[in-house]
Amino acid sequence: MGKKNLNKAKGHQKEQKEFEEEVLQIDRVTRVVKGGRRLRFRATVAIGDKKGRVGIGVGKASEVVTGIKKAVTKAKKDLIKVPITDGDTIPHEINFKYKSARLIILPASSGTGVIAGGSLRKILNLAGIKNVLSKNIGTRNALVVAQASIEALKTLRPLRSHDKKKSESKVEVKTTEKEDKKVESEKKDEKKPKIKSQSKKDNSDK
Repeated sequence: MGKKNLNKAKGHQKEQKEFEEEVLQIDRVTRVVKGGRRLRFRATVAIGDKKGRVGIGVGKASEVVTGIKKAVTKAKKDLIKVPITDGDTIPHEINFKYKSARLIILPASSGTGVIAGGSLRKILNLAGIKNVLSKNIGTRNALVVAQASIEALKTLRPLRSHDKKKSESKVEVKTTEKEDKKVESEKKDEKKPKIKSQSKKDNSDK
């Protein structure tokens, strides 16, 4: 019997979670009724697959665990797709205001990391953004900042193909200009010694 149970345990594979979960905030919420006050818990949870999909959800229950489960189910229904560039950053800057929160999010070069704090940092990590600069001007409430960050990420637009070509062409033009300048400088250097040699010849003839 023991061997059979061991074989079953080996054959059983654990299901990998599609999304990673982060608890942003847990609050105690009271509701006044005729008999007194009823205490409940409100959980704010963010989920993401670190491949561009992210979402938040809010769940209320008499227990914390059930509240988190409700929040996760709601977050799965309200997922958004975030466009991410090759450098693991956002395509363009965002200056977004939502309620009493104001977020400024800027793209950054590779190796910068996620310069953010609070709910915004967790949401950016779950979305798969690895290089970004950000600043939160306004409220520090975790729920409001989380809602503002999701609404701000919704405004992102992916780079078009012709925009990519333009950026590549600009780089090529810069490189060609540098090469042209080098060639011109080399030509000037070649001309200078020739002029000196001619002046020496003239002096010798005299």
